[in-house]
Amino acid sequence: MAQTSNITNNKLTKLSLSIQISLSGLSFCILDTQSNTILHLKEKHFGKKLNPLDILNELTDLFNTDTYLANNFYRVTVIHDSDLSVQVPKTLFNEANLADYLKFNSKILKTDFVTFDALNEQDIINVYVPYVNVNNFIYDQFGDFTFKHISTVLIEELLHFEKHATSLKFYVHVSKDNFQIIVIEKGKLKLYNSFNYQTDQDFIYYILFTAEQLGLNPETFELLFLGDVNKEDALYQIAYKYIRTIAFGNIMDNYKFENSHTASNYSNFVLIKSISCV
Repeated sequence: MAQTSNITNNKLTKLSLSIQISLSGLSFCILDTQSNTILHLKEKHFGKKLNPLDILNELTDLFNTDTYLANNFYRVTVIHDSDLSVQVPKTLFNEANLADYLKFNSKILKTDFVTFDALNEQDIINVYVPYVNVNNFIYDQFGDFTFKHISTVLIEELLHFEKHATSLKFYVHVSKDNFQIIVIEKGKLKLYNSFNYQTDQDFIYYILFTAEQLGLNPETFELLFLGDVNKEDALYQIAYKYIRTIAFGNIMDNYKFENSHTASNYSNFVLIKSISCV
């Protein structure tokens, strides 16, 4: 194991760690909860989609080489970014039927471990398949920890932002090879879906198709971007070509950064929002 970095010189420091895992990359963030300072934020993109075993190898290598991860953390959160999730109304949910909820829109194996998140203050249960080998590794490193699906964080945080909204909000959260659409109307979740894309045309097709299915006119609804996108990106440019009103969301946190932070105030949305989740 790598030597401990010097960020724990103050024994009273309480550090919170959040790790986000996907087939195409991983990232982590460390927060000093007493000074409200993000001490370290790191992303690693694999360049292609890996299988869960290779992801574990990448994570193990990161823990063996990054000194920040050798610190003591009083709270650890893991965010699983995968396509295998579905939202179920709480009134229809039965824990005995977890696999049945997923099999209608996802290909799962009999050996897959299926679990769920109950969304805070919402009548929604999020059913999903986590990366079990990653969870086992993190448990071996730290003991008890919290894990959630990426959609849980997105839905909870955006519903919180929009709880008093009187209009429809169409959010698009962008990653390297996939993105999520979250549509909220008058403070209620109207739609959540995740899409894989390879080209700009794939990207705009799924957005416009979703809008069409919801009866939304690209001339009148507002699209709000979050995540790995900016005005110079081809994804932004093609969206702006077809949708009249585009803006960027906001993390809406007041964290300070120990080191220079060049990312926007809407990037790393899930990672940073999950760092303070209990």
